[in-house]
Amino acid sequence: MSSVHKIKKGYRKTKYILYKETLIDFTEHFWSFIGSFFGIGIIAYLQSQTLPSSDIVFLIGSFGASSVLVYGVIQSPLAQPRNLIGGHLVSAIIGVSVQKIIPDILWISAPLAVSLSIVFMQITKTLHPPGGATALIAITGSAAIKKMGYFYVLNPVLSGVLILLLMAIIFNNITSNRQYPVHKKFGIIRKRIPFFPKYLKK
Repeated sequence: MSSVHKIKKGYRKTKYILYKETLIDFTEHFWSFIGSFFGIGIIAYLQSQTLPSSDIVFLIGSFGASSVLVYGVIQSPLAQPRNLIGGHLVSAIIGVSVQKIIPDILWISAPLAVSLSIVFMQITKTLHPPGGATALIAITGSAAIKKMGYFYVLNPVLSGVLILLLMAIIFNNITSNRQYPVHKKFGIIRKRIPFFPKYLKK
């Protein structure tokens, strides 16, 4: 199969997923809302309790973009846990590294961080579009974020994506029409969990 054919096939699949998940289904929209509300809400709460009068360090902008994927387009390959976690971590590491190597030349460091993030996400098969923003934040963020260095990778990035993932696993599996992650093995595991309601095991 040629690369062009693969791209076209991937485009058709993505188009179908977007069409299917944006149909007017108020039940599905409700759970998308609840999941994203709790995911971002918990991160925001931790921010308010830890640094009430400081920079918004924990609530980085790329988490909003990730929420669109992991709560609103849950069948997308780009929304799966490997991509969510790996994409952000790879991009955060690259962003911090570039910021340390080229701290004062924004017109080089900003595009370099984003471009390297894209390539390394492709190489590691963890492509997650919000990862580009995570890398960029490491370059253009506040002094507090830059001061964190590689600790930025662990907190807020890793801690934040784990919260988003946990909420996604909980709220994206409330109804029988939703399953996240979409991997078949998770579907088998879900059916074997004794405390899941019967309607979730269909």
